[in-house]
Amino acid sequence: MASSYWSSTLDADPAAGSPAVPGSDGAEDHDVVIIGGGNAGISLAARLHRYGFRDIVIVEPSDRHLYQPLLSHIGGGTARAEEAVRPQADVMPKGVRWIRDAAVDIAPDAQTVQLASGTMLAYRQLVICPGMRLDWDAVPGLAEAMSTPSASSNYVFELAPKTWDLVRGLQRGTAVFTMPSGTVKCDGATQKIMYLACDYWRQEGVLDDIRVVMVVPTPTVYGVDVVDQELNRKIDEYGVELRCSSEVTDVDGAAQTVTISAVTISPVTISPVTNPAARAESVAAGSEVLRYDLLHGVPPQVAPDWLRTSGLTRPGDPGGFVDVNPETLQHSRFRDIWSLGDAAGTKNFKSGASLRKQTLALAKNLKAASKGRAPRHKYNHYSATPFTVSRSTVVFAEFDHLHRPKPTLPWKGSMKEHHSTWILERNILPRVYWHLILRGRA
Repeated sequence: MASSYWSSTLDADPAAGSPAVPGSDGAEDHDVVIIGGGNAGISLAARLHRYGFRDIVIVEPSDRHLYQPLLSHIGGGTARAEEAVRPQADVMPKGVRWIRDAAVDIAPDAQTVQLASGTMLAYRQLVICPGMRLDWDAVPGLAEAMSTPSASSNYVFELAPKTWDLVRGLQRGTAVFTMPSGTVKCDGATQKIMYLACDYWRQEGVLDDIRVVMVVPTPTVYGVDVVDQELNRKIDEYGVELRCSSEVTDVDGAAQTVTISAVTISPVTISPVTNPAARAESVAAGSEVLRYDLLHGVPPQVAPDWLRTSGLTRPGDPGGFVDVNPETLQHSRFRDIWSLGDAAGTKNFKSGASLRKQTLALAKNLKAASKGRAPRHKYNHYSATPFTVSRSTVVFAEFDHLHRPKPTLPWKGSMKEHHSTWILERNILPRVYWHLILRGRA
């Protein structure tokens, strides 16, 4: 898979911020090293700087920063691509040094991080938040299908405009939308594009001529009762064929076919998100080959390879997520290592909303640790997913790791379909993200 869609250039490029201080072993010595310059790394660094930390470095290879919730809107034709991306240098907090490089190894006993360029960083506190890797090879043929005219994925920024081209170009045939088992970042995005597409096809008068199939590995459409009720209503409204307890296990891009296999998940599993081992434990119980005219494919997702082999992950976790206390976000064995976001072995659904809560707890705990105190601030497993169920309405789902509703919006019935939550999700939250969250103020 050599496509530029999922590769990045690792050009080392020191940026503004605190100067490097050589350690006794030749490593650059820093108070706080943050691996990852996405939402988690940037917003945490900004908050730590506000708390008085002055020697913070962020290790991040990409020169661009994405607001990922807008990728579904780009694919659905309700946002422009340029709205979702900014130069990485423009979102770096003032006073924080950016090292444009990639981590390749961590030596926790030596308190050092090895970078791809050969640079060694020594840390007093380390935060691991590099996000997840899209594991395209886990589904045979899925990666290759992305280069064909009939398949796309909003989980890749470069492909999101192609999704919109496919949606508005389809007038009849079969459209397949997929969600993999296991941990998925922004898992609602696997479905949001389907509702946006269906509403567009309905407006164009062609929905009755399109067979829409949604494949999810969960026993219900999402797993939160009140949310399931709203989503099932929209699924019935659009005439979608919902395939629960199923996943796509093979793709033939040339023939435009997917193999859909039924899966059996352990009865103790609440959802694939709360138990990342569910994918490994799933057992194929039957399959069907379905031809498509449009495929929106979402690959399985795991931690970066170097992290999975670092010895810092949860025992027996095939996803390779960092072994942390899911409330304090401190590593279970190393007191000077922390993690949050997609790569952290927490119990919540992975989302930007969960990060806001995690960032606040972790920043306070790091401040306490810098003064020799034990961490006492706790993340409450909160997460949220705004489902764009039409081109003007949203179901704003808020819940915890046990699928219990946790509404925070100040009006009754906030987890029902509303136009007001569309305005919040589409217009207000992007501004909050760029101007408040990334500055450690929300």
